[in-house]
Amino acid sequence: MSLKTFMHQLQFEPDMVKPHDWQADWEDAPLPYKLYRRLPSVELSAEIPLTLEEGGRLAQPDIRNLGHFLWYVYGLTQMSHTVTDPDSNDYEEPSLLRCRRFIPSGGGLYPSELYLYLKLEDLPSGIYHYDVAHHRLILLREGNFDSYLTHALGNRCEVPACFGVVFVSTMFWKNFFKYHNFSYRLQGLDAGVLIGQLLEVAKRWGAAASVYFQFLDKAVNQLLCLSQEEESVYAVIPLSARLDMNWFAYGQETASAASAAGLTRELTPNRHDHFVRSKKIVEFPMLLRMNEASLMEHASLFQQLGRKHEHVPKSDLDVLPRVNRLIYDMASICRKRYSPEADFVLRQVSRTQLAALLQEAMASFMYRNDLDAAEEEKDNALPRVSLYGCFYGVEGLRDGAYRYDASAHALQMMRPGDHRSWLQQGMSLDNVNLSQVPLCFHVAGDIDQLYSQLGYRGYRIQQMEAGMLVQRLLLAASASGMGGRPLLGFDASMSDDIYGMASYGQTSLIQIPIGPYRGCVRLEGSMGC
Repeated sequence: MSLKTFMHQLQFEPDMVKPHDWQADWEDAPLPYKLYRRLPSVELSAEIPLTLEEGGRLAQPDIRNLGHFLWYVYGLTQMSHTVTDPDSNDYEEPSLLRCRRFIPSGGGLYPSELYLYLKLEDLPSGIYHYDVAHHRLILLREGNFDSYLTHALGNRCEVPACFGVVFVSTMFWKNFFKYHNFSYRLQGLDAGVLIGQLLEVAKRWGAAASVYFQFLDKAVNQLLCLSQEEESVYAVIPLSARLDMNWFAYGQETASAASAAGLTRELTPNRHDHFVRSKKIVEFPMLLRMNEASLMEHASLFQQLGRKHEHVPKSDLDVLPRVNRLIYDMASICRKRYSPEADFVLRQVSRTQLAALLQEAMASFMYRNDLDAAEEEKDNALPRVSLYGCFYGVEGLRDGAYRYDASAHALQMMRPGDHRSWLQQGMSLDNVNLSQVPLCFHVAGDIDQLYSQLGYRGYRIQQMEAGMLVQRLLLAASASGMGGRPLLGFDASMSDDIYGMASYGQTSLIQIPIGPYRGCVRLEGSMGC
């Protein structure tokens, strides 16, 4: 199968990318976190603050507040025990005992891992892995790697002015064991949701951050002591306490000189022992082919895309009421976030609630990244992913399918009517009753999945940006007292038809029903303070 065919099937024919008889071996399932063995470790503070409010300024990063940051980004926060109907075919396990985090993950499998390059006064400088299971740092490689990382990012970032750099990686087997090749789509979304949470927590921490999607992969993977046959970095996120950081123009005159081959010769390859738990790991050649085709070998390949041009004719705009940005304690909202399934309850949502939800999701989504660079602060800049929704019973709004125009803070009617039954028919599982859902959102992106601009790397970048917007939408929903359930088990062609997306080159990337809910019966307990 060609890689382009594979990408098409991931989007429109997901049943074609895995064997029909594929079943996960839950008794041999991998751990949802990576465990290194026999390496130096640094314990992080378990005295986690109970609030995370925006507006702070990071005076001095240290190991204590770094621990707080990491726990809110990706720490184990909850133990959940759910007993399901034994006659149901929705789950492979009749009883689910899961360690949860503040962010959603496909199947609760968390394929992403966090690594950090740290330069703190109370910690040896070097490369660390965040050991989620024990809330500690594992030292992988000691030393100062400012120059190495500066070159790995194409001399575009002032790494010496950063106190740390975060790396978001994907371990392929962690969800391949359940989803087979469809896991490739999930892995990009999972990484994006994690990045979205990281950027929101960084705002509360008072740290400045920027996302680099383009870097010399082999050089970065070698620095982190990773084997590309099982894991690869998807995004690099430098952190700084400075507000005047030079994020994208630093040393641009030598940007094209860096190469992965040249950098990897500067480091001794290290491999560290880690525990996966699975005794039998099935090969995943398609994922490795996609990853290999996405790698960047030379900094001359890095480019700036700028924001997309709007191709949707603007007509029939329904301007929403101007509302203030949602103000909330993020720690509280994270604890309250809930992903309903059969728990949605149909209640009327007001026009003002919908306006606040849409405004908050898109306003908080704006972020610094190496694809936009100089255009990041422009008021008319348009993101590469956008929000659509099928709304029912919203006070003062006709039922119908809409596109949200963030620049005008308005809804554009794409197709009138109640589309809940149509959307229900397009779902591969009946785990959500959409007749009980007033708001069903779709994050959309270009149908060519950025291939014409970034090749196969564009696919995973698009999925990451979709995941980042999903997390902002879920946080805004939680702040509004509602729950949201990200879903990939839907017919993208059907939802595209509802909005007429094909005519302007877009497609639905993920579906998120949002609305009031009642809590289900489950035993759960906090794993934090």
